[in-house]
Amino acid sequence: MEEYFGNELVKKFEEMMENNDEFYFDTEELEDIIVYYLELGDFNYADTAVNYGLKLHPNSLDIKIKKLEILLEWEDYNTAKELIDELKGSSMENTDFLVCYAKYYSNLGNPRKSIDICKKALELKEEENFLHNFIADEYVNLGDPFNALKHYRKALKEDPTDDYALENCMVCFSDLNKSDEAIAFLNEYLDEYAYSEIAWFEYGQFYFNRKNYDEAIKGYDYLLAINSSSVGVYANKAACYEALGDYKKAISVYEEMLELEYTKAFTFYKIGLCYKALRQPIVALNAFQKSLREDPQFYLAMMEQSYIYEEMGGMTEALHFAREATHLNENNLDYQKRLAFLFIDAGKFEESLACLKKLVDAEPSRFYNWYAYSEVLMLLGEYEEAILVLNRAVKTHHRAELYYQLSNCYFNLKNQEKGKEVLLQALELDPSLVSDMQKKYPFIKDEVKKAKARVKKKNSEG
Repeated sequence: MEEYFGNELVKKFEEMMENNDEFYFDTEELEDIIVYYLELGDFNYADTAVNYGLKLHPNSLDIKIKKLEILLEWEDYNTAKELIDELKGSSMENTDFLVCYAKYYSNLGNPRKSIDICKKALELKEEENFLHNFIADEYVNLGDPFNALKHYRKALKEDPTDDYALENCMVCFSDLNKSDEAIAFLNEYLDEYAYSEIAWFEYGQFYFNRKNYDEAIKGYDYLLAINSSSVGVYANKAACYEALGDYKKAISVYEEMLELEYTKAFTFYKIGLCYKALRQPIVALNAFQKSLREDPQFYLAMMEQSYIYEEMGGMTEALHFAREATHLNENNLDYQKRLAFLFIDAGKFEESLACLKKLVDAEPSRFYNWYAYSEVLMLLGEYEEAILVLNRAVKTHHRAELYYQLSNCYFNLKNQEKGKEVLLQALELDPSLVSDMQKKYPFIKDEVKKAKARVKKKNSEG
């Protein structure tokens, strides 16, 4: 960052702009100023510097190419095309121009044209690492991992420390399903660059994805030997131990992580899950509580506390934490289902309705959402509302259970005729359910014999 804060040219330029002065800068100085702003991502100031540069040096190709770079960042493709046409005659031997020219076609969704231009640029023997990566990216856009891999490898040959090329080589091997070639390539690379953090990380990931957790741990251990402060690597190593069922070792790794982290909520949560897997609910609960002390709104730890309290018979606490977790993550349908269950278990039927309504609205194709929603409405004596819900439900689910529920609603509302009609439909769909339904809905009991007789008569006539 020193070059940013100590750039005397930039200070001089900005003071000039603030004071409405006009100083002379040669083209190289202006290029340095423009590049400074481009690297900062401050394209407005870069454009100001370009325009001032063109005022001083109207024929400077290098400054015009910087103008083209800004136009592409702003996605002003019409003006960019005009400038490309102006520069083409004089700049086809200029690598920076050819990169912008290629970027123009890439941005317009023409990767083949972009590749052709980059290959012309390669003939100039400049920026070869960058150009091979550029070409490889365009082949990725074409869905061609084979040719992409060739160019990522060439980029890596130009600069063996290019982590971007290395990572993408592994992606391409994966896309091509060439796992043997991938690990051979990685081992060969590590033989030469044994201290490459990215290479050891890729080694660990390669084996992790293939469920060879022992070998993955080996890769992560090498990486931690190089850089013991790689927090994410501890998490990956712990995940390996979890996958192996060795939760004690996983906890040990997570505890090492705690020494390095500023935000510890997720790590305490993972420790809690490990203790839960070890069937140590009290210690797990303690870890989840620590997680919440770190982040009072961490709903994953809240819901896990809810599960632990339920296992321990503390249903009041289970409901409390489930309610808090769901409030913070309302779109999580699993949370809504759990909260509805806990409300119903606690006899808080009215409170469960909001959850059940969300479920039928979000998952209308799930039969049991409708069944539970209408059941609770009936328990609350809301038979008219239940009928509205059930009439929506039967449009999607032609199930006997829903018709038995409907008949019960109509009988409770003293609409005998409609109740009989719907009960007949239920019996036609599935008479085997009638015994259970009579126990649940005593109102239909007296009508079942009559309805059965009508079904029998109808069948004999048929």
